[in-house]
Amino acid sequence: MASYSMNVMVVVVLIVLLYECTSAQLSTNFYSKTCPKLFPTVNSAVQSAVSKERRMGASLLRLHFHDCFVNLNREGCDGSILLDDTSSLTGEKTAGPNNNSVRGFNVIDNIKSEVEKVCPGVVSCADILAIAARDSVLGGPSWNVKLGRRDSKTASFSKANSGVIPPPTSTLNNLINRFKAVGLSTKDMVALSGSHTIGQARCTSFRARIYNESNIDASFAKQRQESCPSTSGSGDNNLAPLDLQTPTAFDNNYYKNLLVKKGLLHSDQQIFNGGATDSLVKTYSQNPKTFNSDFAAAMIKMGDINPLTGSQGEIRKNCRKAN
Repeated sequence: MASYSMNVMVVVVLIVLLYECTSAQLSTNFYSKTCPKLFPTVNSAVQSAVSKERRMGASLLRLHFHDCFVNLNREGCDGSILLDDTSSLTGEKTAGPNNNSVRGFNVIDNIKSEVEKVCPGVVSCADILAIAARDSVLGGPSWNVKLGRRDSKTASFSKANSGVIPPPTSTLNNLINRFKAVGLSTKDMVALSGSHTIGQARCTSFRARIYNESNIDASFAKQRQESCPSTSGSGDNNLAPLDLQTPTAFDNNYYKNLLVKKGLLHSDQQIFNGGATDSLVKTYSQNPKTFNSDFAAAMIKMGDINPLTGSQGEIRKNCRKAN
């Protein structure tokens, strides 16, 4: 009898563990019953924001990237980047990789407000970031966003500052290793770098490249120098497009630019500089369909970086603060 009871207990435990494991998986239909209007609600708000400021598409994409890469206690895509500082918390917004760089918080606030109207207390801010990132790639690839993330109750200034987010000064090995550290392959890294086909960078991020580096087209460098003085502190916040040809269109011109040494950031040109990733850059420059497919697959994979699920974390009422 004791043996029978023990066997029953073991079966029950296994069923519970199996359920927890299954429930922890993200799924594309997570809100199909609890918030059926989620996707059109987010899409409408994103399209409105991007129509007002085209650069916002790149900013929303960047927010999701910077949220996922900071693994706080093995928590990745958890909305931690959205938390404001409080008397007891210094958040991630003013960390080196984010300060004067990540933006679009007001847009996320607006999206959250609209989503709360159709399904209050149901959708996490982390999931809103993931959907907004997909919808911000206007004219580019689409993919089925996996959902079910919950929001972190905390953030980490020190973790965001620890070098997990690759800086624009990164070498190729540095890029490969930092992506590998969060479970992303070299192929994922090259594909995700293609997000630089939209958006802009500050002069302070590319000054050293346009004045000091040799693997750069001379006319391109001179053009960029016109709005980015060599003196530090002068024009630091002046912006330049990451893709000179089609800065507001999601296409494969970013890779074409690299082939002729017109990558704006040092880290951009590193992926086509005689190294192991040159062949991938050539492939993406010649085949936009392959780039779009690999980019979508890499975005899905990035969205899987250590999310909080099940009973972990919370569903924030306000994306800027814990409940």
